[in-house]
Amino acid sequence: MVTNRRRLAASAIVALSVSALTLVGSGAASAAAPHAVSAYSAAASAHSPASTSASTPASAQYSLPAPTGRYAAGEDVLHLTDASRLDPWNPSAGHRQLTVSMLYPARQGTGQPAPYMSAGEAANFVALRVPPGFGVTADAVAALQTHAFTGAKAAPGKFPLIVLSPGLENPRATLTSLATDLASRGYVVALVGHPYEDSGEQLADGSIAPCLWCGQSGPDPASNEQLVSSRAVDVKFVVDQLTGGHVWGLSHLIDKCAVGMAGHSVGGASAAAAMEADPRIRAGVNMDGTFFPAVPAGGLGDRAFMMFGKQSDHSAGDAPDWDQTWADLTGYKRWFAVDGEAHASFTDIAVLAEEASMPVPGQSLDGFRSIQITRDYVAAFFDKALKGIPSPLMDGASPAYPEVAAQP
Repeated sequence: MVTNRRRLAASAIVALSVSALTLVGSGAASAAAPHAVSAYSAAASAHSPASTSASTPASAQYSLPAPTGRYAAGEDVLHLTDASRLDPWNPSAGHRQLTVSMLYPARQGTGQPAPYMSAGEAANFVALRVPPGFGVTADAVAALQTHAFTGAKAAPGKFPLIVLSPGLENPRATLTSLATDLASRGYVVALVGHPYEDSGEQLADGSIAPCLWCGQSGPDPASNEQLVSSRAVDVKFVVDQLTGGHVWGLSHLIDKCAVGMAGHSVGGASAAAAMEADPRIRAGVNMDGTFFPAVPAGGLGDRAFMMFGKQSDHSAGDAPDWDQTWADLTGYKRWFAVDGEAHASFTDIAVLAEEASMPVPGQSLDGFRSIQITRDYVAAFFDKALKGIPSPLMDGASPAYPEVAAQP
């Protein structure tokens, strides 16, 4: 069973080695040979206030690319407790607690800049996920410019809800760039932190939940399917709270009839599992995650699903679980493979590594270009599936994105 947990970590996470960001490929023992990220492009330089290197001073500043939609992105942080179950990985901690960042369409020019992480979360993230020698400090990570604003005034109207779930060992913050962009395009986004499964989520009492799934320490080993199943329960609880309770003062913004979910790595597998468990979730996206297990035939009914992965091992014929899931999906479905991307490319890590001049093995695309591709394709899919707005990106090859190939 310990081997089972190690396999999940090997197939679904981005492991940061002592010398570089190291990608461990989904479903494989290792990724392609290490290869340095390309030099900054003009677009990256325009978005980044400063590039950094191993000699970068501790005062270095980092920034995510700005959202592209018409709205500003507001942000609140919720602490939710599921009184119906004990924490599956740390029962002694009591009932399952979840930390959720809520991103929402807001009025321009309102609110105050939101931090990327709390000080404690940033310290744990740097200690666990960032190799030494690149000048990356916890203070710099916590102060990273997110382009989201706390206390921002909500825009009028109702908007679809999208739940985001990160990969194993990566905190919820590593999907901030995608979350803020979706909010700017007219979505309410629930960015879920799953305590004890990542570098550290700050709980309601201010403590940081340690990663019990990292390395060989932690609770009794659980299978891959148990982890995915637990996340599906987490997501159902969050949707219940946001659509049926009064846990968030802006819940009136949510269109309860338009709910979707996307996730990276094990979070992507969890999107499919959550849809199986909760018929309210009408559309889902798996970003480069191994399915645990493959979605059974008809398991999602006529609901929409997109498979979005790196070309190296998530093209048609390369991943049996993706091939099987594709064949068994019976609703609106899309499958795209992106050339030049690594497992981390679908998250903020691609940009942060580039700003700190850390190589990402397997990635040849500029980090900012990777983020742009992920944002545009995920938004186009949800626009089609939840808003009924067609996009040519969903129709096949696009001259604007030659890196992206429709499958199979």
